[in-house]
Amino acid sequence: MRGRDPETGEFLSPSRSQKRREALDVLALAERLVDLPDRQLAALPMPEDLRDLVRESRRITAQIARKRQLQFLAKAMRREEDDILDAIRSVLDKDRDQSRRETAELHRLESWRERLLEGGDEALAELLDEYPDADRQLLRQLVRNARLEREKQRPPRAFRELFRVLKALAAGEGEIADAPESEAPDFDEEDLEP
Repeated sequence: MRGRDPETGEFLSPSRSQKRREALDVLALAERLVDLPDRQLAALPMPEDLRDLVRESRRITAQIARKRQLQFLAKAMRREEDDILDAIRSVLDKDRDQSRRETAELHRLESWRERLLEGGDEALAELLDEYPDADRQLLRQLVRNARLEREKQRPPRAFRELFRVLKALAAGEGEIADAPESEAPDFDEEDLEP
């Protein structure tokens, strides 16, 4: 029984529902830990015996046995200090936020690349306003070559190189080196004519 404090009237312990919610949260955390790659698991602040238990849980692939092992892992995690579980959650949430930011940045760069290929000089002018140190001539050449690659259905070398240059600009690298001659797509003079 929970009971109440006679002086304040507050409950002395959490309700069964609250305990169940907390246990399910720990079970969800255990599932996330089992799904992590080794590199990320090694970076987490957790006791080594718990880390070994997570690695052991990965080896089990049969559905019912895996479910039972995850419940066992969650039970072992509930025995740990709350500070340890909070530290694990904060690192995982930080990694998730970092991954979201990186994905958003990649989408933004892909959007720039598409705008350059679709919009022409207006999009290039906007890009140069945002990144004044960018090499205008290199960008124009890459956009032109990427368009030709699309039209002639050639391998997307300039398309990829354009993305690499945009990524370097976003990373703050002022001077962008020209693409090596072996990687730059070669187009004949007849390819450049409309």
